[in-house]
Amino acid sequence: MFSPPFSTPDRYLQDLAARGFAVLDASAMQALSGTTEAGLAALLPDWDLLPPDEYLRDGGRYRQRRHASFIAQAGDVRDVPYRPHWQPVDYNALHGGMQRWFAPVAPATLAQPDWRALLRWLARVADIIHPAHVAGEPWYGEAHQFRIDTEGGIGRPTPEGAHRDGVDVVAVFLVARHAIKGGETRVFELDGPQGQRFTLEQPWSVLLMDDERVIHESTPIQPAEEGGHGHRDTLVVTLRAGGFLDPVA
Repeated sequence: MFSPPFSTPDRYLQDLAARGFAVLDASAMQALSGTTEAGLAALLPDWDLLPPDEYLRDGGRYRQRRHASFIAQAGDVRDVPYRPHWQPVDYNALHGGMQRWFAPVAPATLAQPDWRALLRWLARVADIIHPAHVAGEPWYGEAHQFRIDTEGGIGRPTPEGAHRDGVDVVAVFLVARHAIKGGETRVFELDGPQGQRFTLEQPWSVLLMDDERVIHESTPIQPAEEGGHGHRDTLVVTLRAGGFLDPVA
């Protein structure tokens, strides 16, 4: 496995600007976001209660998830009434074009201080790396809790392949890896030959991406031992200026 190209807290914004992505280890992420080990640990039980993703078009049963939407503005995070997740086929050829009503993130999770601290921090990052965004205007965010498991022998974190999300900023937090192999992260220039591959292993390490400049994917996972069972848990947060991605009327 390739080690992640970790940035330091004082360099990650420059790395984001230079190559369109940056990776932070857990200690750097906590220092920047104001979260703590105890606060993040309080979020973990929810990943054991994620319901199945009923919208997988490849017929798989390897993904469980919950979804929430929010608006971040001027240091405040406001939950919005539950809404479906939607992407155009331009960004998701496999699952685009349909409204997906995933189970909502549990209210107790939404109320956790470190959950909200993560969202506020990401909105600050978005303000910095997108200076053309009008100061004080809101960011429209979505948060996805994922568990990809190997119960069927293989699990696919990104069955749609390498893609953009159609937003401005994407954050992929590695929450847990248990008894698996694979799950390599790959980030490529949108319009160039450069790319990087690495494996996120440390809980609460995070990949930050400028979605306008890079595409990304994660390779399938398999059990670490034949006949075994494992999973990979992530939290994916996206931020978009100007409104949520919704079907064109």
